[in-house]
Amino acid sequence: MLMALVFGSIFLTVLGALSSVTLIQNRAQDAATGRVKALALAEAGLEYYRWFLAHNPGDLTNGTGEEGPYEIPYNDPEGGVAGTITLDITGNSYCGQAPSAIDIASTGAPDDGSNATRTIHGRYAQPTVALYSYILNDSVWAGADRIINGPYHSNGGIRMDGTTNAPVTSSLSSWTCTSSFGCSPSQTVAGVFGAGPNSELWSYPTPQVDFAGISADFSYLKTVAQASGRYLPRYSTGSSNSAAWDKGYHLIFNSDGTVTVRRVTNATQLNVVPVNSADPSTDRALINNETNYATYTISSDCGLIFVEDKAWIEGTVSGKVTVVVANVTETGIAPSAYLKNNITYANTDSGLTVIAEHDILVVPDSPQTMTLNGVFIAQGGAFGRNLYRNNSNNDCHSSYEPRTSLTIRGTTVSNKRTGTKWVNGCGSGDDAGYQSRTDAYDRQLATDPPPFTPIVSSDYQFIDWREE
Repeated sequence: MLMALVFGSIFLTVLGALSSVTLIQNRAQDAATGRVKALALAEAGLEYYRWFLAHNPGDLTNGTGEEGPYEIPYNDPEGGVAGTITLDITGNSYCGQAPSAIDIASTGAPDDGSNATRTIHGRYAQPTVALYSYILNDSVWAGADRIINGPYHSNGGIRMDGTTNAPVTSSLSSWTCTSSFGCSPSQTVAGVFGAGPNSELWSYPTPQVDFAGISADFSYLKTVAQASGRYLPRYSTGSSNSAAWDKGYHLIFNSDGTVTVRRVTNATQLNVVPVNSADPSTDRALINNETNYATYTISSDCGLIFVEDKAWIEGTVSGKVTVVVANVTETGIAPSAYLKNNITYANTDSGLTVIAEHDILVVPDSPQTMTLNGVFIAQGGAFGRNLYRNNSNNDCHSSYEPRTSLTIRGTTVSNKRTGTKWVNGCGSGDDAGYQSRTDAYDRQLATDPPPFTPIVSSDYQFIDWREE
């Protein structure tokens, strides 16, 4: 009897422990199952509102006309109500326009007693050019000194000798590489070719990026700037490469959310080899004289500045700002933007887009080590830096050539071939321009760009997805 009692106690103790372990495992399994169900419900909420927006564009109220959040039961066709979806919806809009991006927070809660909830945040928007490091509408040569982080696309051919870590795509299956791209004699080459590493990331032919489609509507942007943003009228006169023509505005962004504006009254003429072959052999990108004009506070609701003249830009940007440099009043006049000095951000939520009707050019007296943050769009011309020559001969101007390093964090969009370095530009094997160049697309701008940054597709899609 004593042995029976002892072994019976041991058996009951072991049985109790096994039962406890089994119960704990069942609860853990129920909790894990509940979390999986909650995630599935949250994803269903995102997909539901994507469907809703396709049928009700711009409606942020789930058809109720009331502020959220909105609680929606999710029905299982075979088992009744499977759980509840709660949607919290906000729109990212500027200048009184329809939301350019819609943020959806979807929380799923299964009706299984697990008390599990999971929340997913998604940004639903039309993808913009900020998703790329480079978009070009012409053939290009990326030199061996280049380090490019982010997607790189050209509608023309690409000679890629630089280092990339993202897709490099060309819309051509083949093209003719000439001496200006380092091929002598000329030869027919693949859409993307070169000595750069990671060639497994190269792809061609791929669909073109529609430059006509991403072109800014300057008349519309001028109207919006006059109504809700900031408008600067034309200050220069004439329509040719002259002293009166090469005037404009100097915009200096300040970290306190203001912009100091000066009028450029005179610019120095210098001999150049233009990066845009359609431009003259002289430029006036070097400011000689300027006068104070005004200091403005940039509106957080409409950070749009329209300059109907040439503009020199530099400083520390606070908030989301778009600068448009274009002339819609006088035909035959297409101003350029000049990058005068470093462009940085006051905080991680800041961003800059510059859209120029013609070129975007780095000035001759730019810093030896230069940093540019932003999306830079040369809609009709080229992005780059001219080659500066002496007035008396064809050797380089020692005051402006060469430069050391250029770092661009953001996106470069150029209608024509870009160039910030000139191989053998100074003769005798000496290169001009920036000797080292690093480019990286900005993830923050890709998901939350400044207002009116051009889109690359009219189809809305989730450009950001994360779990809380």
